[in-house]
Amino acid sequence: MNIVLMITAALMALRLAGELILSALNRAEVRRHALTIPAAAAAIMDGETYAKSVAYTLEKSRFAVVTEIFDTCVGALAIFGGVLPVIYGHVAAWGAPGAVWDDALFILIVGLLLGVPSLPFDWWAQFRLEAKFGFNKSTPGLWVADKIKGVAVTLAIGFPLLWALLSLVRWVGAAWWMWGFGLMFGFQLLMLVLYPKLILPLFNKLTPLPEGELRTRLLALGDRTGFRAATIQVMDGSKRSGHSNAFFTGFGQFRRIVLYDTLIAQLTPEELEAVLAHEIGHYRCGHIPKMIALSAATLLGGFALIAWLARSPWFNLTFGFPAGELAPAFLLFGLLSGLVTFWFSPVSNRLSRKHEYEADAFARNAMGGPAAMLGALRKLAQKNLSNLTPHPWFSAFYYSHPTLVERERALVGG
Repeated sequence: MNIVLMITAALMALRLAGELILSALNRAEVRRHALTIPAAAAAIMDGETYAKSVAYTLEKSRFAVVTEIFDTCVGALAIFGGVLPVIYGHVAAWGAPGAVWDDALFILIVGLLLGVPSLPFDWWAQFRLEAKFGFNKSTPGLWVADKIKGVAVTLAIGFPLLWALLSLVRWVGAAWWMWGFGLMFGFQLLMLVLYPKLILPLFNKLTPLPEGELRTRLLALGDRTGFRAATIQVMDGSKRSGHSNAFFTGFGQFRRIVLYDTLIAQLTPEELEAVLAHEIGHYRCGHIPKMIALSAATLLGGFALIAWLARSPWFNLTFGFPAGELAPAFLLFGLLSGLVTFWFSPVSNRLSRKHEYEADAFARNAMGGPAAMLGALRKLAQKNLSNLTPHPWFSAFYYSHPTLVERERALVGG
């Protein structure tokens, strides 16, 4: 058991060290290009905007270092401080012997409690850091309301889902993890349909894109690329942030295109058409089913590993929990799995970047050339103060999209 604790502590220290080293490398790379704007970046940003993007990147990085150290300390206290078994003992006493609802409640309570210490950091990021660079559009009242709604949604959805998962052991026995995978995977597919209809409107207002040139362009694009969506909606992202985005949700007849109102304000109709063509490219290139299949395989492996850990007496006992209890095994897996999966981030990001290149190429072909997509990418980089000179290692671990310079090179040369 002591060996397991030592390995866990070593993994926590290694991950923190890795994060801090990557952040330091990235800051050094950004500073190296700070005084003289690189030729590739000069075509994208003027000197003043570039200097502001450098300052934004450096400040975010320094803030991230503080939060990473703090989060690691909180996690170490939770794992090694004996807090979690105490909470488990109290919550387990609320239910009758063999009850499942209290185990589900335990996982939710711990998850919510572990989120409390980071609230001041969330507030500072929103109302100090983002506000300093002109991105924050939220208010303290809206921020608090979002947190309360988030907790309510977590409890409303998480409790019955966890209760069902934990009950599977009683219903189907040792094969519970296969049924658990089926339940969770089915839930994920269901959320692709229900999220934009039931949950997203709790936080943002969605309105149909009004008649006009933009709607006509986007509908025509959908027709000629074989992508028919149920509706095109505009989301009021500007009430929280100046950052912009576009995405589509659902599948089949439930597909919906969603554009941030900030995106519509920042881009021309032709550039918006190119952005949407990129999103359609993900669909037409088969990225969605590929990612769903990869997610399913990962989820199945995760459930198999949780089942094995729950059967292994040493796992729960090492961290102060009764042997064989499934709820602590679920919680510990959730808290500790990131210590390992972090090191595989470059693999998943490499696949994601491959998909982005393919979607960019699709947009270029759909638009009859790269000009519209290049214009959209450059404007988004300017408006979002993107880091144009990240360190390659930092990019490998943290960037799911290629850098702007890389995307431009592929669009023009590919």
